[in-house]
Amino acid sequence: MADNDGIQCPLCDDRAVVHYWSDRQRDYLQCAHCQLVFVPSGQQLSPAQEKSHYDLHENNPGDQRYRAFLGRLCTPLMDRLAPGSRGLDFGAGPGPTLSVILQEAGFDVAIYDIYYAPDRSVLAKRYDFITATEVVEHLSHPGEVLGHLWTVLEPGGWLGLMTKLVRDKVAFERWHYKNDPTHISFFSFVTMDYLRTRWGASIERLEDDVILFRKPDRGLCYEL
Repeated sequence: MADNDGIQCPLCDDRAVVHYWSDRQRDYLQCAHCQLVFVPSGQQLSPAQEKSHYDLHENNPGDQRYRAFLGRLCTPLMDRLAPGSRGLDFGAGPGPTLSVILQEAGFDVAIYDIYYAPDRSVLAKRYDFITATEVVEHLSHPGEVLGHLWTVLEPGGWLGLMTKLVRDKVAFERWHYKNDPTHISFFSFVTMDYLRTRWGASIERLEDDVILFRKPDRGLCYEL
C-alpha cells in the first residue's frame, strides 16, 4: 500500500489524501477536499508504456458507432455554439474523430495530443470551445492541465468533458474502468462540482459521463 505522507492531490493540491482502494495492480487514493480518486505517481506507467497502450486504439472517423459515441457530447455542444466558433479537441488520440465531426459542421477546430499531435503552439491560442473526450482519466496532473485549458477558453466559452464517474467504493471495487492501466485520475460529480465552484462556472450534466462547463461572460474566472 502506498505511503500517503506528503502526497498532494494532483487536482487541487490539498494534502488531505486518504487511502481509497487497493487491488493487485495498484493503490487508489482519494482527496478529502475535491474527492478526486487517483493512482499515486510511483505506480503509474512510463510515457513509453502508456503510448504502447494507445497505439492499440483503433479510433477511426469512418466508424459510425464511434461517431455516435462522440455525438453524445458533440451534438449538444454544437447546439450551443455560434456559427464559425473556434475550438480545440484536446487529447485527440491516434485517430482524431471529434474534430472531423465538428469541422464537417463548419467549425474551426485545432487538435492536440501529447503523443500524436504534439504541437504545443495550439495551447497558446484562445478558443470558444474545448473538448476532452475520454481524456481526463489519463491525466497525471489534471489540475495543471485543466487549469490551462480554462485559461485559454474565451469568456462565455464551453469546456466539454467525457469520462466515467466514480459513484462509491462498492461500485469502484467491480468497476472495469479502473482496470485500464492508463486510467489514473477518477472524477466524481462532486469533483466536477468542485471545478464549477473553483472556476465560477455553470455546469450541465448531459449524461452520466458527459459534462459541459460554461465560462462566465465577464467578471472573475477562478483558475486552478
